[in-house]
Amino acid sequence: MAYVNRTNAESGVNLLALRSHNAALVLDLLRTAGEGGISRLELAERTGLTPQAVSKITARLRADGLVAEAGRRASTGGKPRTVLRLVPEAGHAVGLHLDRDEVTVVLCDLTGAVVAERRVPLDLGAGAGAEAVVESAAGEVEALLAGAGVSVLGVGVALPGPLDHVRGVLHRVTGFPEWDGFPLRDALAGRLGVPVVVDKDTNAAALGIAVVGRESGIGKTGDVSPGPLESFAYLHLGTGLGAGLVIGGGVHRGARTGAGEFGHQVIQLDGPPCGCGNRGCIEALCLAAVDRGAVGEAARVLGVGAANLVGLLDIDLVLLGGRTVAAHEEAFVRGVGAVLEERARLEGVDDGAIPVRVAPGGARGVAEGAAQLLLAPLFGRGED
Repeated sequence: MAYVNRTNAESGVNLLALRSHNAALVLDLLRTAGEGGISRLELAERTGLTPQAVSKITARLRADGLVAEAGRRASTGGKPRTVLRLVPEAGHAVGLHLDRDEVTVVLCDLTGAVVAERRVPLDLGAGAGAEAVVESAAGEVEALLAGAGVSVLGVGVALPGPLDHVRGVLHRVTGFPEWDGFPLRDALAGRLGVPVVVDKDTNAAALGIAVVGRESGIGKTGDVSPGPLESFAYLHLGTGLGAGLVIGGGVHRGARTGAGEFGHQVIQLDGPPCGCGNRGCIEALCLAAVDRGAVGEAARVLGVGAANLVGLLDIDLVLLGGRTVAAHEEAFVRGVGAVLEERARLEGVDDGAIPVRVAPGGARGVAEGAAQLLLAPLFGRGED
């Protein structure tokens, strides 16, 4: 199921063939309503479904243990309305972030809240081979779940690209050619015995941000009303550099999951060599500047790349994340913002530069986004 634009998400249709779609609309409204809940009448009004259809859907959801009563609310006439709420603990998803030098595993409930977490060192290019990395990662998932006694929907895995999101097969991960062609999804699913979804780290993080949206207070103008962010770029600078793109409310992966290979834009033809085989890539220039302690220079280089994205895609917001950004948040926000402001002045943009902010989620933002690879489709957001 494609990530749904919010203007269409609250419009259901009373057709049996779209029953799961309508249930997703109802579940999403229950999720955003929080512990206070929402009445069946309000659900019908918000989705455009008939009250009878909503009653049938909520009855099934209650039978499945996903929804429970949250009390009663006074109405303008007649008897008080029963209020329903989502049961967060009715299901869980594991988010697994395989970085180049560490693994982060989180267990999230249906709202996306983290209820358990593990982080340990990991060598993605371990000489023992990909199978050994899979075994190590699977062991961390099992350790996280040991004794938890929860129902797990599956495991979402996020790691550096490029990769094939649909088949769960890795391509030539920058700096780790031995992973080329490895069927990570099938290998991990076979090892753990649960469904597995694989995506790039930047796409997973962008999905997590898009699902939470303005509920985290990261909207373009500080709007904290519920709803997804429709158009932004998430730039992740850690041991590498990549981008997650959300356009029109959905994660843009491209035909071959190749969108967002942001770090390998060549901006200096005679620049330093990059692990991808080119010279003068933004990733190589940024990381080299950071290694020299020239964080301001790294931020300006990142700003040039961000300005290129803004010019190409006309996005609303730039969000920065990754451990390198986390170590110098103010410098990166200031440096990237200065480049965007200068570009806006040169282009005569009336409403000023695109905002630049630190992405929510911190060190575990990618892992939380990986869990959303399983959770988001339940609420009509993300892909099955």
